[in-house]
Amino acid sequence: MDHHSHGVRRDASPGPVLSGRPAQTSCHVSGTAVQITVLRGEKTALRARHESDIPVLQAELHDDVETRSRADSRPWRPIPPDSPHSPYRLREPSDDVVIFSAVALAPLHHPGAQPSLEARDQPELVGEALLWAVDLHNRLAHIGISLRPAYRGRGLGTDIVRTLCDYGFRIRGLHRLQIETLADNRAMITAAERNGFRHEGTLRQPAWVAGAFADEVIYGLLAPEWEARRVD
Repeated sequence: MDHHSHGVRRDASPGPVLSGRPAQTSCHVSGTAVQITVLRGEKTALRARHESDIPVLQAELHDDVETRSRADSRPWRPIPPDSPHSPYRLREPSDDVVIFSAVALAPLHHPGAQPSLEARDQPELVGEALLWAVDLHNRLAHIGISLRPAYRGRGLGTDIVRTLCDYGFRIRGLHRLQIETLADNRAMITAAERNGFRHEGTLRQPAWVAGAFADEVIYGLLAPEWEARRVD
């Protein structure tokens, strides 16, 4: 599930290999080394949002009404990608939200697909990731990710969550990270549990989704727990 403003559901749908700080990383795509400043995981990297990402994310994440309705507690409405109200628009850095685009570190196989020469020369955009509702006083934040349909079911969500945890705990100095998701979102729950998040509770039917009320689950992870996993 994806999330772009405070007070809404914000999640989506794995090895701790980060430098611990942003690094200049070469993504080798079809023999071409593309230099981008990223946070690097095992399968994916997190970089700043580019203007060229906006129409892709808008078309595949927002304009999919069913998926977007499960991701956001607000009712879906059509929004043009060039609108200032687009959830994927470029925005200035702020203290309470950190927005990334997620890209693949290596070309991914798509059965039957023939990427263009231009596409082969760029790291593949796989989705978005963010820390939201960042609370600097209490040193906590919430995690949200959303993957493009073609990149789901490949273990990328677990890898992206791990990278966000490393960024939140080791770079931002946060003490707690939290994930809220619909109780039937198995992909996000798996990504959370594989990274050490604990199920802390279930909210009974707080979400109106596709004509019915649904439960939400809350998962939490503390900095000492994350550090212990890194040491192990």
